Amino acid sequence: MRIALASDHAGFRYKQLVARHLADLGHEVVDFGTDSEAAVDYPDFISLAAAAVARGDCERGIVFGGSGNGEAMAANRFRRVRCALVWSEESARLSRLHNDANMISIGERLTSEPLLRAMVDIWLMTGFDGGRHVARIAKLDALP
Repeated sequence: MRIALASDHAGFRYKQLVARHLADLGHEVVDFGTDSEAAVDYPDFISLAAAAVARGDCERGIVFGGSGNGEAMAANRFRRVRCALVWSEESARLSRLHNDANMISIGERLTSEPLLRAMVDIWLMTGFDGGRHVARIAKLDALP
């Protein structure tokens, strides 16, 4: 799977960890930055990853920040991007099962490393339930 990654300075370390983890799993990683822990504005980098997912250049995306909130907000500005802020294994699972999330956002300051890997793996392995959720996803994707 081709997966877009992006972060601000507060999520840089976790972005690097996840990039290696995804590559080890055989995924193609497209890193949209940032490239250090020097302070940057998250929309500059998150928008690049979200645009790649919206265009279909990447099948999924993961973005990182201090809390992950701003990054999710930035990603969700793009039509056909469904970026879920995840904070637990269950939130990662439900983001796929019920919302068909094609992106997730993770807060480095709020997430342990073991939880980080577990959430990413669950999100990657969980499918979309379909059923009653299909019409809701279609409505989200139709929003301007």
